[in-house]
Amino acid sequence: MRLPSAALAALFFGAAASLAAASLAGAAGKADQRAKPAPQPPLVIPPATPPATTPPAPGPGETDETAALPTPSSAAQTLYSAASADLLQIRMLLRNGRSQSSVGSGFLVGTGNLVLTNYHVVSQMALDPDVYLGEYVDTDGKSGPIELLAVDVLHDLAVVRVNRNGTGFFQVGEKPVKLVQGQYLYSLGNPLDLGFAISEGSYNGIVTRSFYEQLIFTGPINSGMSGGPSVTAAGVVAGVNVSKRRDGELVSFLVPVKYAQALLRQASAQPHPPKDFNPLIGQQLLAHQRALIDRLLAEPLSMRAMGPYQVPVRESQQLRCWGRSNFRAEAEYTVDSVSCAMEAAIYVSDTQQTGHVSMTHQVLRSSSLHPLQFAVLASSRFRVDSIGTGRDTRLTRPACAEMFVHTATLPVRAVTCVRAYRKFAGLYNFTLLAASTDDSHASLQSRLDLAGVSYENGMRATRAFLSALGRSRR
Repeated sequence: MRLPSAALAALFFGAAASLAAASLAGAAGKADQRAKPAPQPPLVIPPATPPATTPPAPGPGETDETAALPTPSSAAQTLYSAASADLLQIRMLLRNGRSQSSVGSGFLVGTGNLVLTNYHVVSQMALDPDVYLGEYVDTDGKSGPIELLAVDVLHDLAVVRVNRNGTGFFQVGEKPVKLVQGQYLYSLGNPLDLGFAISEGSYNGIVTRSFYEQLIFTGPINSGMSGGPSVTAAGVVAGVNVSKRRDGELVSFLVPVKYAQALLRQASAQPHPPKDFNPLIGQQLLAHQRALIDRLLAEPLSMRAMGPYQVPVRESQQLRCWGRSNFRAEAEYTVDSVSCAMEAAIYVSDTQQTGHVSMTHQVLRSSSLHPLQFAVLASSRFRVDSIGTGRDTRLTRPACAEMFVHTATLPVRAVTCVRAYRKFAGLYNFTLLAASTDDSHASLQSRLDLAGVSYENGMRATRAFLSALGRSRR
């Protein structure tokens, strides 16, 4: 749908944009649609992966199901024997028919009845409790219901309560756990729903390209082990299994135990669990986007020359940039591009990840095409229809505004589209498409994608990005 002219002006020149926000918020407030959408590619555009480089990490629980667990050592066997009574498999079941939907792992903490696991293991019952319920199965085959008490979406953790107590093997103390590079760690869980197991590996530092701290575990973590514990040789919980790289050998990741300590304190202190976790998850995502955009705009965007244009980029520990070119001497036109994107996002569900930023710039040039031919080429690459449709039930239909504006040095055609989250009030996806209109033989085409931001922060970021586009001095 198109925004009225007043909203168009507000979008680009800073006046009140309440009309567009109200339209989106109203659509987001409609009754929730329970039917699960078919998996779709994310709205954000990941950076093109250059040859011989590492592609982005998979989302939580995405693992290579062909990786086999090595035979455990005597130390691992001793640990497993002592710990196995407190290991659990966590299952998500459809309420209608109680058929199994997904599986993960968890572990009892101390001698109580609280269990630590990953948020993504229990996300279905957190988001749709009327559709899904959970149960645990222990190493003796005994099962029982689970009650969801607390979630930390940003660190992918959850606490559930069960109807049995732990033996006290897994202790999660108040003090931070200090690890040394190369120190042996042992990961436990139920890989591939085949049975409980233990795998050996080592601690190899902290991931530097993640917005939130994760530990590198050089050892196998297979699908189904998510939410299980990773312990030292002394049995001290160092982290919680979360994911692995499909493109690497034994490159896995753990959530540091310090975040589990905080969530356990929260679960123990609250008088009763939330009746609806969706507002709580929305609050956590809003907190994340504030930190994300503040960090993105903490200083002016870096400027990079691309042919006759100047384009804004941000390269940091969280965002990485890659460049490409299709240059060939005989080509009718050339395309040079640079893409910057975060390598991690916040997992919400199997079909939705958010809290992500990406930006792309392309410069098209031709000295042989007629101006009319070049205009057709440039227009064909300005794909507003790639922003999305109303078929995605997680989001409202795109509300788009188009204007021809002039930055300090460059006339630009700009289209901004906004989509509201249906489940999480106050969150939006922003997409800005911009194309230069000053040259009949060259075109700068830029795109900014913001997933899961507030309306105010979406406007902040799109204005900063658009205003930075420019023409190099001739």
